[in-house]
Order: sequence, then structure tokens, then C-alpha cells
Amino acid sequence: MNEKKLHRKLEGKTILITGASSGIGKELALVLKDINAHLILVARREEQLLLIKAEIEQSNAKVSVFSADLRKIAEMDKLLHFLHRQPDGIDIIVSNAGLSINRSIEKSLERYHDFTRTMAINYFAPVQLLLSTVPLLEKNKGQIINVSTINALLLPIPFWAAYQASKSAFDTWFRSAAPELNGKGISTTSIYLPLVKTPMIEPTAAYRNTPAMSPVHVANIIAKSMYTKNKIYKPWWLFIGQIGSLIGRRIWEKILPRLLLKRGLNK
Repeated sequence: MNEKKLHRKLEGKTILITGASSGIGKELALVLKDINAHLILVARREEQLLLIKAEIEQSNAKVSVFSADLRKIAEMDKLLHFLHRQPDGIDIIVSNAGLSINRSIEKSLERYHDFTRTMAINYFAPVQLLLSTVPLLEKNKGQIINVSTINALLLPIPFWAAYQASKSAFDTWFRSAAPELNGKGISTTSIYLPLVKTPMIEPTAAYRNTPAMSPVHVANIIAKSMYTKNKIYKPWWLFIGQIGSLIGRRIWEKILPRLLLKRGLNK
């Protein structure tokens, strides 16, 4: 990352980061702390946000924190009202808040709420946020950065139905809206990530000792996209998985159910 380019690009800008109390959002805020910019940090946990604010404001950035559960209409409305009152508008929105669920269909039969809550935070919340702030971003010729997952570009896999469906829904919406947004002078960037070592993966026991990207590394990737304005970031090796998904779809769909039944993993 070119620090000089980043500082020049973000000088005096207002940057909104959702999911900012931990993981990628927190590390991104810390990457930007030395820049004379206004960071608006949004998450549910106000105590964590205030700790981050205190740390950042020892440097150059100005910080506003807004505690909100973006799944709740009243709290989203308050956030949108706050954003529309910003004297300098909004220059960059980093859509990072998300919810991950790893659960088989067998264990989901009585848990329809898993699907409504993943759709609420991974799809409906960012759509509502962006629909409201498009005029602000258009005025400032701003940028939207969507922190997505490589699963949105690959063949869906078992046990992640709720998560993959909701993340893919917003990814499709964002890619569909991008040409229109670009026509308004708003840059759009999709960051497709593999597994990242954040608190979100901790409930999944199999991932606790699995190699994963550092959230600091990801934060630098996102920060770099703020001055390159590249439309897509994805791991260089992802094309192998995409080719495999395309070629092996039918084989995979025939073999996998048998493997799951044989090993009892469908439970």
C-alpha cells in the first residue's frame, strides 16, 4: 500500500465503516487513524466503539461512533438521519457488517430465524443503507466498498445455506446496481475474501485452527482500494476454484449427497 497516495486521497474525507467494533472493520479504522479524515464507525457494541475512538483520536483522524443494530428499522432510521446531517456528506462507505452461520439443514428445520436474520444484516441492511445514501455519494463522487466472500463466486457448499444465500443476494444486487452507480460518478469495489481470522468465525469449531487471512492484511487491501478504485479484489488463485465449480458442478451434485449420507454429515 502506498501511504502517500492513501493520505492524499482521503484528506478531509468522511468515511463510514459498518461492523467496526472488531475484526476487519476495527483494523481498517486503525489503518486510517493517521489520516486527517472523519471516520464514522457503526456497530452494535458501543463500548468497543468508544475504546477504538479513544485510541484513534490520539492520532489525526476525527471519529464519530454510532451504536446500531442495522437489522432494526428504528435504529437504521436513526443512523440514516445522522448521515444525512453530516455537513460534508459522505465520501466512502465500507459495507462490512455481516453475520455468518454454519448449520446443516437437518439442524435448521426449527430455525427459520437463522435465514431471516442473515438476510436482514447481509442483504436488506446494506441495500437500505445504500439506497438512502446514493444522493450523498453522488454529490461527492464517492465510493462504495463491499466486503464480500469468495463463496459468492463459487459453487455453494453444504452447511452454509443461510450465509451463502444472503451474501450472494447482496453481491448480485451490488453488481447489478454498479453500472448505474458508476454512471452517477460513484465508484464501486467488491472485495472477495477467503476465510479471515475474525470473531465471526469463532463459533465454527472446525475453523479455529484453520489457516486464515489476517484482518490487518484485509484492512490494507480495503484501504488500497480507496485510492486505486479497482472494481474487484479477489485472491489470484480463485480462478482455479471457479473453473472447478463450472466444470465439476454436475459431478459434485451427484457425488456429494452420497458422501454426506455415508459419513453421516447430513446431521
